[in-house]
Amino acid sequence: MGSFKGHALPGSFFLIGGLWWTGKYSFWCATRRNKCLGSTRLASRASQRRLEVIESSLMLFFSVVGMLAEQFAAGGPRLRLYDTSENQWKDLMNWQHATMYLFFSLAGAISLIVHATEAAPLALDRLALALAFFIEGFLFVYHLHGRNMLDVHVHQMLLYGVFGQALVVFLEVFHRGNITLELLRSALCLLQGSWFWQIGYVLYPPRGGEWDLTDHNNIMFVTMCFCWHLAANMLIVGTLYCAISSAVRSRLKRTPPVEMGLLKHRDGELESDDEAV
Repeated sequence: MGSFKGHALPGSFFLIGGLWWTGKYSFWCATRRNKCLGSTRLASRASQRRLEVIESSLMLFFSVVGMLAEQFAAGGPRLRLYDTSENQWKDLMNWQHATMYLFFSLAGAISLIVHATEAAPLALDRLALALAFFIEGFLFVYHLHGRNMLDVHVHQMLLYGVFGQALVVFLEVFHRGNITLELLRSALCLLQGSWFWQIGYVLYPPRGGEWDLTDHNNIMFVTMCFCWHLAANMLIVGTLYCAISSAVRSRLKRTPPVEMGLLKHRDGELESDDEAV
């Protein structure tokens, strides 16, 4: 994490995840509202379940890779928590990052169990994901001791997005399928990703020209910048939602009446098959 690339990499993952969630939930909501589930296999319950399994598997895979990288990459602790020769803890930064990845891997594993089997209640995947985001924020709270003023401030800005996302996902435990909560989660995920990139530019400028980490004006600027990031990401989510909804409605309007009857019939068959599963 102590480099520009170290912030850009997790930022990219969160950006990809936010865009994926935006597209997925926008499409599912649009197909439900326009009652054209039979127009594509992707919108059937069975296909949704397969997508959830794939998404959970990818979350589990990349989280495990993150844990291994923190432990065994150059300079990593290699599973040694305490150095007895020097009587001190060893590479606690890496251990904190690995702990964060651990909870996201648990969220991926639990989601995989929920959607691939009938062994766990459906809401458990959201609860595990909410816990993973909460642990991420909880670790960051105690991650900033002894740092410069601007360094602490940019990471505190990140905490608003992380804890906000944990709260939104927790609300989804009780209001699953609520498109407002799903899009808000997507926007906060994008915010987290773009702000990781911003932190990298502030603390580790790739083109040189270091920031004054003790200048209060810089703190005022990055605070405004965080608000701009939030506005931009909400605009991106809103634009994608409108574009996908318009595309689904346009597809529905172009479907001939005879084909619409076949689609409705096929839709009923798909629902029956999914309920049987």
